[in-house]
Amino acid sequence: MATVPELKCAVRENLESRGVLGQLKARIRAEVFSALDDQRASRPPLSHENLLINELVREYLEFNKYRHTASVLTAESGQPEDRLDRQFLADELKVSEDASSKSVPLLYGLVSHFLNSSNKGGTVFLRGAAVSNTAPKPV
Repeated sequence: MATVPELKCAVRENLESRGVLGQLKARIRAEVFSALDDQRASRPPLSHENLLINELVREYLEFNKYRHTASVLTAESGQPEDRLDRQFLADELKVSEDASSKSVPLLYGLVSHFLNSSNKGGTVFLRGAAVSNTAPKPV
């Protein structure tokens, strides 16, 4: 007959081998975060840019099966539970897609575009006003 430590070890090994243990740990972290999150603390309003960025990140996380991480992002950021339509997101970012690009998150296409850009100088100019208007204020 197996001892309690041996049974614990067997269960742990079984959960690890099936890839379940990591998922359980992530789910526990998400639930602890949710329980500790002060729902009374008001968050700054979600800007249009942050809404789009969060949705790009959420699409990436869910594609890679980081579902619990995505749920923490949604809860912490105030992102709507309902996902934005991918075509709406592509239109907002002025991204054209072909059939093959629709099988991966938009973020992959954006990164690929910049990695393979004909601009070999490596410089991308951003408008500072767009960033500074949406950045959260320091506490």
